[in-house]
Amino acid sequence: MLRQYAAAFFQMEVKILPSVNIVPGDFTSRANRTTNRRQILTRDVLRWLQGHLPEDAFCLLGITMEDLYPNPSWNFVFGEASLRERVDVYSFARYDPAFYGGAQEGDYQKLLLWRSAKVLTHETAHMFGLAHCIYFKCVMNGSNHLQESDARPLHLCPVCLRKLQWSIGFDVVKHYEHLHQFCQRAGFEDEAAWIARRLKELREDGYK
Repeated sequence: MLRQYAAAFFQMEVKILPSVNIVPGDFTSRANRTTNRRQILTRDVLRWLQGHLPEDAFCLLGITMEDLYPNPSWNFVFGEASLRERVDVYSFARYDPAFYGGAQEGDYQKLLLWRSAKVLTHETAHMFGLAHCIYFKCVMNGSNHLQESDARPLHLCPVCLRKLQWSIGFDVVKHYEHLHQFCQRAGFEDEAAWIARRLKELREDGYK
């Protein structure tokens, strides 16, 4: 579903490459001092991704359930991008309630998909030149912990949407239409309702 989501959001073809097993010694790792869980150094992963970027790809995104850290002084990081090299890695580990000892019950899969879609959008948009947003509530708002990340919406603010549209050149109405369809299928009711209102406003303003 994340491939479908990314294709809808960025209005581009998205391909999934074969998964890669983490072999001891390939990437620097440590035990986190707080959780005692294994963490992988993002710089090693980014270097590996640079050597595996397909010639016909705009960017290559590494997705993992391993916890990540960018340098020894940091506790963790949700993701990190090398914009010039067009590679990015991000982790869904801390988006899983089980990471904090919570139960995987109820809408667990929906929650994990919602959180994963947001970090995918945020990190991938960095690859298209978007920095952290300081203007409105936006998926490009920075976050230092899960509560801040959960507070972000799934959509871009008008400023960041215009930046992304300039970078990619997609049709804004189709962007919203395809996102609306995905959100309905995924059960993201609030986001689907927001997009429906936005589409209504655009059409009233003369967009088709």
